[in-house]
Amino acid sequence: MTVRAWLFLGLALACGVAVASEPRFAFAPPSDDAEIAKAVAGLSERVLSVHGAGQVQVSAAGLAHLRIAAGQDRDAIDGIRALMDAYTSQGDHDRSRRWVPYLLYAQARAQPVRGFGKAYAAAFEAYFGGLGDLEAQRTQFWFGGDLALARADLRDSVSRLGDTAEIALDDALGLARRQAFVDVLAAASTAGALIAADEDGRYLVDEDVLIRTPGGITLSAVVARSRKTALPSPAAMQFTIYTVPADNRAVALQAAARGYAGVVVDARGKRLSTDGIRPYETEADDAAAAVEWIARQPWSDGRVGMYGGSYSGFAAWAATKRRPPALKTIVPYVAAIPGLGLPMENNVFLTANYAWPFYVAGNRLLDEDNYFDRERWQRLPEAWYASGRPYREIDRVDGTANPWLQRWLSHPAYDAYWQAMVPYGEDFARIGIPVLSITGYYDDGQVSALQYFKEHLRHRPEAVHYLVIGPYDHFGAQATFKPRSLRGYDIDPSAQFDTRELTFQWLDHVLRGGERPALLQDRVNYQLMGADEWGHASSLAEAADVVAFHLSDVPSGVYRLLSDAPVERPTWLTRRVDLADRSSGHGGYYPDPVVVDRIDPDGGFGFASAPFDEPTSVIGTFSGELRVRSSKRDFDFSVVLYELRPDGSAMQLSYYVGRASYARDMTRRELLVPGEWTTLPFERTRMTARRMPAGNRLLVVLDVLKDAHHEVNMGTGGMVADESITDGGTPLAVDWHSDSVIRVPLRAEQ
Repeated sequence: MTVRAWLFLGLALACGVAVASEPRFAFAPPSDDAEIAKAVAGLSERVLSVHGAGQVQVSAAGLAHLRIAAGQDRDAIDGIRALMDAYTSQGDHDRSRRWVPYLLYAQARAQPVRGFGKAYAAAFEAYFGGLGDLEAQRTQFWFGGDLALARADLRDSVSRLGDTAEIALDDALGLARRQAFVDVLAAASTAGALIAADEDGRYLVDEDVLIRTPGGITLSAVVARSRKTALPSPAAMQFTIYTVPADNRAVALQAAARGYAGVVVDARGKRLSTDGIRPYETEADDAAAAVEWIARQPWSDGRVGMYGGSYSGFAAWAATKRRPPALKTIVPYVAAIPGLGLPMENNVFLTANYAWPFYVAGNRLLDEDNYFDRERWQRLPEAWYASGRPYREIDRVDGTANPWLQRWLSHPAYDAYWQAMVPYGEDFARIGIPVLSITGYYDDGQVSALQYFKEHLRHRPEAVHYLVIGPYDHFGAQATFKPRSLRGYDIDPSAQFDTRELTFQWLDHVLRGGERPALLQDRVNYQLMGADEWGHASSLAEAADVVAFHLSDVPSGVYRLLSDAPVERPTWLTRRVDLADRSSGHGGYYPDPVVVDRIDPDGGFGFASAPFDEPTSVIGTFSGELRVRSSKRDFDFSVVLYELRPDGSAMQLSYYVGRASYARDMTRRELLVPGEWTTLPFERTRMTARRMPAGNRLLVVLDVLKDAHHEVNMGTGGMVADESITDGGTPLAVDWHSDSVIRVPLRAEQ
């Protein structure tokens, strides 16, 4: 054996690494946090030693974690700086910024004479002192985190190793990464005061602004402006019912960091307002009044852009109903339409929104104690459903009155009550400002966001209105970072974009003459799932050609054939449902998970198309006309569209849920005549964009809707909210005729 070989063997044994292609490292798992830190430090030193001898390969990020865990701070500083420079040169600025807390931690620990606290503060101030407002804002984001959760994750990782005496390199690197994260996060927990001091030097913030409206209402707001921004300036405004003062201040600062006057206005009755809380009902007046108040302030140049998600998106659209002259653009994400998407969808009330009024109207901030009682809200729908009581009495089952639900239940049609809240009909023709709408294929309220888009362009075809949509849920569509997996579906890498950054790119474009955001290449901008690319079209109709399919009773595997030609021999299929039977439910449509191993219609009817000969994309919203005959005067139903794969698994693409008596007109009820054929059109479905491989098929599932997550339509023709299990009578029979048509927007791919 050579001298060099002997030296390596000695080094390997000293470091606890086996002389083999897969090195192992000595590690005795402790249980105490302090002992874990000490043990991981020793482990990290051994890995670094072996790496230094050239016997293992470790990434630059892995080396930084090892050096921090081992206390080799000066080497860590050099490595982290090199790593940050590399990311910056690649244009990956966020990955560079996320290393700043590690850099400052190592710098502080490398100055033991000063004491860690003082050294950390000095390192923070020196680093942030060289940053502009926006870069400081983006960087401070990475100082947050749940220390308790991080420590628990580290302990769990150690405990999973059991009583082993040696661990693999990957396990060692994982422990070093977790220990470094815990150490850095513990230090960053003191950064709150440093960030606040930094912000005080950058911004003028007034958190106690009071706005008096022409109607005599008082609204509270927070206003933030950069000390460096020349006055006057345009304003970026959010209007919200979700009053969390710290969060609202942060939102205002995000706008101020970009040179806008950042304004977040609380809804009527929230925070400093002493007026009554009225969800949805007064935003058209109040948001418009807030816009005009901003325009009159000395720091304002008279131009306001509104933006925000969910309720804030709704409020932005509500303001356009009054068309305040100072409002120059809106950027609504996943915007709600009260009465259309919630608390009812297509005239069917949803239990998913039941607890929301308690949350936002329970006090001047948010009633988190009640709202986050998950067990209560998960138990309630099933308890009400099993009771057989009318939906109007669901709050009695809960034991607490829900006056807002009762108010909404008195408006089962999309009547003047709902129409007054947002633009309706010809209101859209008068909205001449540019709009950017953002939503997701799996956003629960996508029907609302898409309805705004469609109605605006239907009434004003020349409107400057862009749509961005992709594989996101309600929260993902609003997020800076999109979750890589959504209910079991792994999104394509290209689906990532920063909603906040896109918002301010748009505001810069409209209010400052900047370039239009690169993502907005045409009016409709959609992420094509399965193709890892974005598509662009001048309209939904231009994105794909509509193909008409027909129902049939011809077997197609375990389903029936969804035919692309009319059925020669007209026929029908009968679905019978005992509405009084609460031992089971029907019509499940919610896409959780998005991808399932198998679709069982469970008494409903599944219709599968022939396999596609070439890759085919579904792009847009599906619709149709169902030819039906009912034994009762009304019923609720669902239509679900899937991509069906050769192995029987399926990915949900879109769905419709609605009430038969409102299918033709959601503002006016038209009861069915028992025993007579009628046609039920449906069109307010969710948009999707998915490239299917050759060999895959479409699957449509039709069913009657009856479950704990909706009011149950017993079919008497009376007020559905007042119907109980005693109104069940004979089971419902619905005939689905083969003359029914399902229209799907398809595009053959090369």
